[in-house]
Amino acid sequence: MLSKRIIPCLDVKDGRTVKGVNFVDLKDAGDPVQLAWQYAQQGADELVFLDITATHEKRGTTIEMVKAVARQLNIPFTIGGGISSVADAEALLNSGADKISINSAAVRRPALIQELAEAFGVQFVVVAVDTKLTGQGNLVHLNGGRLATELDTLSWIKEAESLGAGEILLTSMDHDGTKQGFDCRLLDQVCSSINIPVIASGGAGKTAHFTEVFTQTAVDAALAASVFHFGEINIPDLKKELKTYGIPVRL
Repeated sequence: MLSKRIIPCLDVKDGRTVKGVNFVDLKDAGDPVQLAWQYAQQGADELVFLDITATHEKRGTTIEMVKAVARQLNIPFTIGGGISSVADAEALLNSGADKISINSAAVRRPALIQELAEAFGVQFVVVAVDTKLTGQGNLVHLNGGRLATELDTLSWIKEAESLGAGEILLTSMDHDGTKQGFDCRLLDQVCSSINIPVIASGGAGKTAHFTEVFTQTAVDAALAASVFHFGEINIPDLKKELKTYGIPVRL
């Protein structure tokens, strides 16, 4: 059985790591390059960097930050934010990123998923999905959660898989930053509907939440931000606890 992955996520704004609640009220959480190095030392399996205002501000992801991170890391990392073409993705991969994450641009032009998969291989293409429960069900949101769509989350994820997504990074906006646990009901539904890896995101507040998501759903990885950034959960201790529950992790 493949090891379950623990992935710290660094939301980056103006060159700093930030974290909020339900995608708002952002607080500074430190230097992203320094945090990346610390997480690699602690045993994180991968890292995800999201330039959270790149799409909203209509600009690309900061190449210099990617190069600086690549020089520090010996674990895979994914970069996302403002990627809207094969050329954008190629620049980031050439700068040292292992995978690229697309979100808003993929919804606006789904063919981008196929283009990236054909150019680099499906294993390089992560489709991030920000979802929020509304009166019409779970709907996809764009531009860092600022823009609601009428797109059903599960339908979109299935389409993304069919177009060549190699992995889904699913963030529940309702759970994000609340520290009340992952949206296991939605995650279970998604995992049961597709055949590619799913990364759970949004809601981690204690080690028990990671145990829950790995035992109650078939997710391949669990991602969190503030509990790692502010030292509330220690990655080595988290992995030891998961191991005691029989959850396969890389120690």
